[in-house]
Amino acid sequence: MSHFLEYLVRRARPLTWVMLALMALLVIADVLIPTGYGRFPFDTIGGFGALYGFVSCVLIIVVSKLLGYAFLYRREDYYDDALPDGRPRAGAPESPEPRDG
Repeated sequence: MSHFLEYLVRRARPLTWVMLALMALLVIADVLIPTGYGRFPFDTIGGFGALYGFVSCVLIIVVSKLLGYAFLYRREDYYDDALPDGRPRAGAPESPEPRDG
């Protein structure tokens, strides 16, 4: 099994192009070949599934980045224990004095 995975890794660029071409052919086939089944009117539009999936993925990425900026990211000096003028904050542990050794 590991030989097969190493083979795929060595040929990553051609494999990527083959997969992209295959996906493009599937979208083109979906546009050209009419579907006889659709629960909703937009289900019968060719390529709707690919477009919907792409827009959904982009939306998930954008929303997760916005949530990260809003709730997770902190300033660069978030963990600094000193005030801007150099005095230690109240309740911050004192830094140990250097020892002569």
